[in-house]
Amino acid sequence: MLKKLGNYLLTGALIALPLTVTVFVAVLLINNIGTPVSQIVFSPIFAHFDAAFPNSGAGKILMDFISTIVVVLLITALGVLSQFFLGKMLISYFETLMRRIPVAGTVYKTVRQIVDTFSKQKKAVFQKVVLVEFPREGLFSVGFLTGEAKGEIQSRTGERLINIFVPTTPNPTSGFLVMVEESKVVILDMSVGDAMKLIISGGAVVPDWSDKTLKNP
Repeated sequence: MLKKLGNYLLTGALIALPLTVTVFVAVLLINNIGTPVSQIVFSPIFAHFDAAFPNSGAGKILMDFISTIVVVLLITALGVLSQFFLGKMLISYFETLMRRIPVAGTVYKTVRQIVDTFSKQKKAVFQKVVLVEFPREGLFSVGFLTGEAKGEIQSRTGERLINIFVPTTPNPTSGFLVMVEESKVVILDMSVGDAMKLIISGGAVVPDWSDKTLKNP
């Protein structure tokens, strides 16, 4: 009986997980975007809702929700504007202005460089899926090839090194940057998407694969 209840609990958790994550992301957006914007910008406009619903707080909830929608629409409009010549000029002028502001300009420049790195369309950040011995010899980890080591690191080591990002499980957004000799890296056939599924699931979801060398000796 306990085993069955445990299986039911696990099944229910797997069913509820997508909905739970969706609700969590929605609440996170509203609390971190909608609430601050509503308090600063839209609070006077929707103040009468608080008077109409003094005990339920419905006015505040509605105000935060609408503020989130407005912010999303404004960001979308900014993306549309960036496709036109005039829009590009305005954005370029704003960026130049931001870079000249002490402290804030340094933060803006750093964040801009990070965004530009991860938004390149011509060259994917994660180029290939690889297998490396990490964190020590004899233990293997799945990683992503991000490029070749250059500059001082390449020069001082005297070896041909490649940059590998080794993500953590089950959260692949954090991880380790390791620089490994090219000869010690095993290039895998699996796609980046399949590798992500493998990492997030903790090895439970393994992509299908057939040894091509056996079919074509």
